[in-house]
Amino acid sequence: MNTIASASVPARPITEVAVGVMIKPSGEVLLGQRPPGKPYAGYWEFPGGKLESGETVEQALARELQEELGVSVQVSERWRVLEHDYPHAYVRLHFCKVTAWQGEPHGREGQALAWQTLPVGLAPLLPAAMPALAWLQDERTAA
Repeated sequence: MNTIASASVPARPITEVAVGVMIKPSGEVLLGQRPPGKPYAGYWEFPGGKLESGETVEQALARELQEELGVSVQVSERWRVLEHDYPHAYVRLHFCKVTAWQGEPHGREGQALAWQTLPVGLAPLLPAAMPALAWLQDERTAA
């Protein structure tokens, strides 16, 4: 697992977030659009959410994907960690590749969903989603 850390320690709390990079065998990845009322409404991102007290990344990911998409994670692996300083929160994103799940993803919170091939054609993208998309592209180019 690779880790990218910021150059300085944030002056505010770190919000731990589990992020699911759902990948079909065809290579398509799932992105969701942030609904109205949330910071960065209308931006596209990978599904996921905050870790609750006592949860592991895997537990939070399974809970969030069930709540947001109605799917049960079957196979996932921790992939990379990225810290990002948003105006509303300083986040540590634990990206996990999800390669098997049960159920068909649907937006249970009213969010639009889109399966995308790389490079993605959606905009705007959440700033912290862009490095993960670049990592995926780099892996495919290297393969």
